[in-house]
Amino acid sequence: MTYEQIVSVLGYAGSHECAVRIVTTDRQEVTGVPTSVDTHVTAHEVYLHPLGDETTEIAMSLGEIRDVELL
Repeated sequence: MTYEQIVSVLGYAGSHECAVRIVTTDRQEVTGVPTSVDTHVTAHEVYLHPLGDETTEIAMSLGEIRDVELL
């Protein structure tokens, strides 16, 4: 996926509270609901709640994401 596609899917999922499956460049998988996508050069990351855990929020570098799909 291109960077633009990744940001687009994450942005759509976040604004519609949809879950996504993220595959990282080292082939690990994370599922969750994006809470925000920060494309500014100083941040360059997505924040999400893992599925089933609304109390935890994790950050992932957009550069480490290889693929994203809506669940």
